[in-house]
Amino acid sequence: MEGAAAWLLARLRGSSRKRARLELLERIALGPRQSLSLIEAEGRKFLVATSAEGAPVFYPLHDPDLDREGDRERERERERAPAAEASHESARELRAVKAP
Repeated sequence: MEGAAAWLLARLRGSSRKRARLELLERIALGPRQSLSLIEAEGRKFLVATSAEGAPVFYPLHDPDLDREGDRERERERERAPAAEASHESARELRAVKAP
């Protein structure tokens, strides 16, 4: 696995293209045959964990589709919040009216 990472790093450094589609941004060693790498692939960033025990694990750090869905959900919550607050205020008023 380390050989593949070294080959990839050498390949990226030797590239003569203006903008690489795949780029190793940073790599840290955690121990013997264990590392974390920050990789950018076509504008998306991934954290890649490697170890001696098995295949690397990829963690996406940014997903524009999920960000847009999160923005839509936050907007829906903001729209519901005033209605919910008005509903709670009405319930408080009704309790006050019904109270002896």
